[in-house]
Amino acid sequence: MKASAFAYARATSVANALELLASHGERARVLSGGQSLIPAMNLRLVSPELIVDIGELKELRGIAVKGETLVIGALTRHADLLKSSDIVKCAPLLAAAVAHVAHPAIRNRGTIGGSLAQADPASELPACMLALGATIVVRGPGGERRIAAAEFFTGIYETKLAPQDLLVAVELPVARKGSAHFFQEFARRHGDYAIVGLAAQAVLQGDGFADLRLGYFAVGDRPVLAKAAGKLTGVAITPALLAEASAALSDELDPHEDQQATPAMRRHLAKVLLSRCVSTLLNRPDIHRGASA
Repeated sequence: MKASAFAYARATSVANALELLASHGERARVLSGGQSLIPAMNLRLVSPELIVDIGELKELRGIAVKGETLVIGALTRHADLLKSSDIVKCAPLLAAAVAHVAHPAIRNRGTIGGSLAQADPASELPACMLALGATIVVRGPGGERRIAAAEFFTGIYETKLAPQDLLVAVELPVARKGSAHFFQEFARRHGDYAIVGLAAQAVLQGDGFADLRLGYFAVGDRPVLAKAAGKLTGVAITPALLAEASAALSDELDPHEDQQATPAMRRHLAKVLLSRCVSTLLNRPDIHRGASA
């Protein structure tokens, strides 16, 4: 299939893009990297009347460290994230996750803003935003506003973005001293959508966690910041405690069923990832064995 007929406009500035979106509302769609929008149009899943191409807006591209905040422009491509020394230093979890996003051809065109606006629940980057405590920077008719990542994703392919809004940047706190990360996903093949995945950010303290944020993906209609992490924070970690947290995780997840996995399988894999995460971050292989027994 091919896309239905549509009009095309190349935005010359952020202000111009906002004007186009304001005048066309829900009939318009934003084109950044196009790696999600174009396939959806070709399959007739979406049929916008106007495409607003923001791909040439250099002001929305780039990575900068401003004090204790890492700022990433919405049009920064996945490939740029992989090559950035600032990402490796200030947000290494993001660097680890991007290597799992699709394939090189898509990473060369896809953008971080496009991925977050698409809000695919099986996508790696939205879960990373939860784990990292990111802020999504949005501009609209009322000006600029900042939305916590934990509030930004509202459902499958749904966010707090209004039709007249434009996602312009992402702000991440620079990794703290003693911080550590974990990223792993189960997929049929490298680059395929995950069956279940976990992006975790932690602050280590002695033999335990001063802070632990678990961002799961492909376990529901949006990325999940697991509340079960609270059971593992500020306490001595034992196999029994990890088993308790694992049971709590299973209870709070509401995974879907599709051709890849049942809800029971997804819950099981999510618990496996939790055990691996804790074991890896604390360098405690006995924890993983004990929790799995």
